[in-house]
Amino acid sequence: MTVSKIFEFLNKQYPCDTACDFDNVGLLIGDSEQKVTKALVSLDCTLQTIAEAKEKNCQLIITHHPVIFSPLKNVLAGSIPFELIKSGISVISMHTNLDIAKNGGVNACLCKALGIENTEIYTASDGYALMSGRVSPLSADDFAKQIKSTLGGTVKYVDGKKLIEKVLVCSGSGGDFINEAIKGSFDALVTADVKHHQFLESFDNGISLFDAGHFNTEDIVIEPLKDLLAKEFGNIKFLTTHNTNIKYE
Repeated sequence: MTVSKIFEFLNKQYPCDTACDFDNVGLLIGDSEQKVTKALVSLDCTLQTIAEAKEKNCQLIITHHPVIFSPLKNVLAGSIPFELIKSGISVISMHTNLDIAKNGGVNACLCKALGIENTEIYTASDGYALMSGRVSPLSADDFAKQIKSTLGGTVKYVDGKKLIEKVLVCSGSGGDFINEAIKGSFDALVTADVKHHQFLESFDNGISLFDAGHFNTEDIVIEPLKDLLAKEFGNIKFLTTHNTNIKYE
């Protein structure tokens, strides 16, 4: 099986043309005709990820975050692109197109993990696709405990002082969508990378806002993505890694 066949399958599931204009997705490094017997699925492609892929004899790394995002001005020894090319490892990255997919996307996986049901795509004013759904009525304190128990890490939040039922979800950086939560009369927004003033705005509008961590709200997609690939390509061994340098007390 080749890199191109795996990319074709991923592109069918999560079309690259649905990614945001600022994004960079697809086969970003490597040889489309490279034979693949082992592949590593990871949120990020770091030097640690490359070392693990080499150790496990993987020819391909599949990531959520693009391995190349900003324009490169050089490719020097020790850099991630250099080490990938030197090692002969290809990388496919599926970013915002994977975020927004209704079936198996990051937001969908996050909702499933948190017990959010009756989910549907919620299109924000800027055209970005979030996800909405419902939980059995519970307090902000109890929902925070549930999020932490499921995702790990830490959860920062403000309590909107009402029971939570209607929830808006944006994996990764979604603090800016507090205005969508207000406009849509949601009880809560679950996201990450929330700024101080966004917590204050949320509290003033009676909406519970949960910052569950960028890594934690997105890494939730890695195992389901691996399972999907393994089901489609039975002759390839798909492995996962959940390494992160972020630590929690």
